[in-house]
Amino acid sequence: MDKQEITARRGIAELALKGFFDIAQRWNLNRKEAMTLLGLTATSTYANWKNNKTGTLPRDTLERISYLLNIDDIVRHTSFGMDNILRTPLADLSQLSPLERMLQGDVVDIYIVRETVSSLDTYDISTLTVTSNRLPNLTNHSP
Repeated sequence: MDKQEITARRGIAELALKGFFDIAQRWNLNRKEAMTLLGLTATSTYANWKNNKTGTLPRDTLERISYLLNIDDIVRHTSFGMDNILRTPLADLSQLSPLERMLQGDVVDIYIVRETVSSLDTYDISTLTVTSNRLPNLTNHSP
């Protein structure tokens, strides 16, 4: 890898992490949740990344952040509201909320949530109901 490629990869890492930490703030994630979404176990790495002490990022981390940026863009532009979508159990996710599913920790969990929220136009907001004194539940009305 030449110097120019390393510089480019560091720039991508900086932008990706800035986007991620903006999401973490919007979604009110705690440190443990943020680390899980990034696929991290080392708090020192998380602290370094949060304090802009970044080299390049592993491909897995970039993939995670890419899906998360896409999810964030989708949920910010729906009429359901971010908390309703992120914290509401959905039938398509086995009655887990999107955030609960993503916090299972695998990249595939984040991918599945991205696929699920990208089809939110199949949900009918009029079916929003409260269940078990918890969060509202969106019922899927597929055509």
